[in-house]
Amino acid sequence: MGVSDTVPEPGLPDRAVLQAQLVQEIECHLPTHAVLYQVEDTTAYECDGLSVYRERPLLVALPEDEAQVAAVLKICHHHGVPVVARGAGTGLSGGAMPHRMGVTLSLAKFNKILKLDARSRTALVQCGVRNLAISEAAAPLGLYYAPDPSSQIACTIGGNVAENSGGVHCLKYGLTLHNVQKVRGLTIEGEVVEFGSDALDTPGYDLLSVLVGSEGMLAVILEVTVKLIPKPQLARCMMASFDDIRKAGDAVAAVIAAGIIPAGLEMMDKPMTAAVENFVHAGYDLDAAAILLCESDGSVEEVAEEIVRMCAVLQQSGATAIAVSQTEAERLRFWSGRKNAFPATGRISPDYMCMDSTIPRKRLADMLLAIIQMEQKYQLRCVNVFHAGDGNLHPLILFDANDPEQLRRCEQFGADILETSVAMGGTITGEHGVGIEKLNSMCVQFSAEENAQMSGVKCAFDPSGLLNPGKVIPTLHRCAEYGKMLVRAGQIKHPELPRF
Repeated sequence: MGVSDTVPEPGLPDRAVLQAQLVQEIECHLPTHAVLYQVEDTTAYECDGLSVYRERPLLVALPEDEAQVAAVLKICHHHGVPVVARGAGTGLSGGAMPHRMGVTLSLAKFNKILKLDARSRTALVQCGVRNLAISEAAAPLGLYYAPDPSSQIACTIGGNVAENSGGVHCLKYGLTLHNVQKVRGLTIEGEVVEFGSDALDTPGYDLLSVLVGSEGMLAVILEVTVKLIPKPQLARCMMASFDDIRKAGDAVAAVIAAGIIPAGLEMMDKPMTAAVENFVHAGYDLDAAAILLCESDGSVEEVAEEIVRMCAVLQQSGATAIAVSQTEAERLRFWSGRKNAFPATGRISPDYMCMDSTIPRKRLADMLLAIIQMEQKYQLRCVNVFHAGDGNLHPLILFDANDPEQLRRCEQFGADILETSVAMGGTITGEHGVGIEKLNSMCVQFSAEENAQMSGVKCAFDPSGLLNPGKVIPTLHRCAEYGKMLVRAGQIKHPELPRF
């Protein structure tokens, strides 16, 4: 067994000794190959999609069934060791970053679709099933799973539930919360808990709404029953160009004000369209200050009528050009640029930090103009793609993580975007979660009393404070055991960003 490469902090158990003890006990329940603790094995798990913050866990456990997960949790609970559940690691807020004195619980092997029910239009899947795999499996039944994050080819349904993920079609079909019927999981003590119901209504408190979006702080998700919907008869995508950012932002509000709820309504600014066009050749208008992608789906008649109505609204709002997909291949090509916005950005910058906030639709242009001013203030570039229909922003700040000064300015830039979003009547997160990235901004969004209430919910589910500690809730507040554990583990070391 390898010896830890870090020096133990005063008051903390020796890392190597604790690691050896955990490995010995967990290997009594998991195969040896499913317990990783050497540096070269755990390095791959040191971060999620927010790669500028990294930490190696004591070990990584890769259980294959519920009994093994329960065993790991019981061992960790007994020793007071933190547990961070991990899916595909595509999250963008540091929610799956390991705890240096804890166990990372990888659920990648929970990748089976257990049941497809065409009558109830549901699918029972394990937490490690990829988002897109659900729709692929349901396709022969004429059904699909609506939430479609840009990372849907890789991200897992368990992670989607943890973050309440959305996607380009969430405007019409809702977020993960609206498309999940039941969740089965385990508490930190290894006890089975179920949220939601197979019935249309659930007796008692609606705890499913508490679990979805809880970022792994309340329970470890193992199985999810998702709702499936019929594939629309037809879908068409419109690409509208605008020579002015404000016109594009106002057009979004005008479409919704006209009583039209498109299947998708996305906005991209000129720097972003240039990045993705060079990457996927989607046919975007590179001269436009901003473009909107508007999708209509339904019956042939419904789509035809809605396209006419949307065209009229967009033209009245000042669109300089409108293109409507004529084939399914062309529709997918229009969306390919939006779906590849993040990898395209990775080609033009050493690093980027993807922000995630929401604002009222009518303030989209105000926010874009504010971000342009921030680019000058922080001397960093920013490319923008928005789930414009529901006001969910994804500014991508470009920087070089090898330059500490750029990282510092990037963090300040991101915090400024979040604070501005709140000032405009919005929120600090839409679908990426808080994780470690937005801890400070939680104090901008919520009062000390509100954060204390959230801490109380955490304590009701996890009184020992061992599930994904140091994330989401920025202060200790009212849970004595949780607070003692954080202090004992030396969680908060940096005045600007808690590191652990």
